[in-house]
Order: sequence, then structure tokens, then C-alpha cells
Amino acid sequence: MPNDEELAVTGSQEFFAAYDALLARWPAGTTEIDVPTPYGTTRVHAYGPADATPLLLLHGGGSTGAVWFANARALGARHRVLAVDILGDAGRSTRRGRPLRTTADLMDWLDALLNGLGASRVHLLGHSYGGWIALTYALHAARRVDRLVLLDPTQCFAGYRPSFLLRSLPVLVRPTAARALAFLDRETAGTDTDPEWKRLYALAASRFPDRGLVVGRRPDPAALGAPVLVLLAGRSGAHDAAKAAARARRAVPHARIETLADLTHFALPTAAPAEIDRRVADFLAAGEEAVAAPDEA
Repeated sequence: MPNDEELAVTGSQEFFAAYDALLARWPAGTTEIDVPTPYGTTRVHAYGPADATPLLLLHGGGSTGAVWFANARALGARHRVLAVDILGDAGRSTRRGRPLRTTADLMDWLDALLNGLGASRVHLLGHSYGGWIALTYALHAARRVDRLVLLDPTQCFAGYRPSFLLRSLPVLVRPTAARALAFLDRETAGTDTDPEWKRLYALAASRFPDRGLVVGRRPDPAALGAPVLVLLAGRSGAHDAAKAAARARRAVPHARIETLADLTHFALPTAAPAEIDRRVADFLAAGEEAVAAPDEA
């Protein structure tokens, strides 16, 4: 019978095999970049013209940067897509050096990451937990964020549904791949969520139960200056989409808020990627046209 160390090695191998299989679905020309920061090395999947405006993608908890495989080609047509494995989460980023414990540490890590990438300004897109990071960073470093896209962000405009937390509890308390997959199957029912990504998420939950995700207070978006697109999942189990939309409109009157009626929280971004890409691309292009307009006058 294998011992605990042998089981851990086997589990890691299984996870990274699934991770690499998902990464293999990225378009040809994708490159892997390891960016050193004071908190450790951050893995970034890069695609698109090297001289285009950077679009930094922040995944939901447990998803890894590989999750954007279905979006990279379209978003990388006009932007330099930079998909991050969030430090402290599952993936190929590795923690070392300073401890990453607080929201301030997380913001400092992102500052260092952008510096390492040579990106003075970026468009920023985040899903779920990545949306919370993206909004928090846009408030922290407004000078560096041109446009902000939030995909069904959590802890930004509305809290979690108590029922969602209750359903999540078994996965959090005693994580196994089977429990995580059963949870995902329920939360993505009726959607075309990618099965290979669901397997990767389930393996991340079971193989990396001690992930050190930094969590903090819900940010106050009232001071947000950057143009923002909020795409909400109409069938989100994480929160009430209608309440989140109403609160977002009150907090950020200039925000563009849209609902993807048939999608659930975990269906993003792998289900209906063409629809997501179209809305995101239109929003980003509007900003570029506004910048170009004075020169054309």
C-alpha cells in the first residue's frame, strides 16, 4: 500500500497532467513566462501580439490560468493576453520569500508582477475570486488599470448566498475529487461547462487543500474611476444576480452591467466563450476608439 508521500506525489502528477492537457488547448504561439516577485515566482500564460495592450486575466479560486483556453484566441487578436496562475492557489506559481498573507501583500505582489512583465498599464479581467482581486487592485492602483472587466465577481457587490456556502462546506471541510466534482456538476447543471476543466478543478480541491488564498474585506467600488464591465451569471448559485446588479449600479453609476441569463457562476468562462469574448472585446474596443477619436477629428 502506498504511503502518504507516495500518494501526494501521485496526486500532484495527476493534477499537472490535467493542467497540461488544458494548456495544450491554448492556441499555437502561446508562451510560458515565469515572473519573479518578492513573494515567489508567478507563472503567466501569454498569447497575442507582444506590442498590443496587455490584458491581464485573473482566474477564480482553484481554476488556474489554464482555464482561459477557450478565450485566448479571440481576446488575443487585439491584446496581449496574460493569464496568471494566482500565487498561493493551485497551478505552477510557487511561493517563496515574503509571506503572502494580507490584501496589502496581494496588491504588492500584483505591482511586482506587472513590473516584471514590463506592463505599466493594463486592461484587467477577473472571474469570481479573481474579480475581487481585480476590483481591489483597480482601486489600489488606478493609474495602472485602463479598463476593468468583472465576470460574476464574488464579494464585490453582494455577499454569498447562505445556501451556496452550505453546499460548499463538504468540499471545504473534507475535500476529495469526487465531492468537488459532484459540487461542480450541481452548480453547472444545464450549461456546457468544459468537463476537462471541471476535472482539473476537482483535482485542485483534493490535491491542494491547504491553498493559501488571501481573502479580505469587500471593497468599496464608489471610488472606481476606470470604465468597468460587470458580466453577471443569471443563474449564479454564489449570489443573487439581480441584487448584485442593482448594488453595482448604485455603487458605480458609470458601470456597464450585463447579465448572461443562462449561465451559472462556475460555467464561466468555459461555457459560451464566444458570447463572453464578444462582449469583452466590444467593451475594450470602445475604450480604444475613444482614445483614437481626438486624433481623427
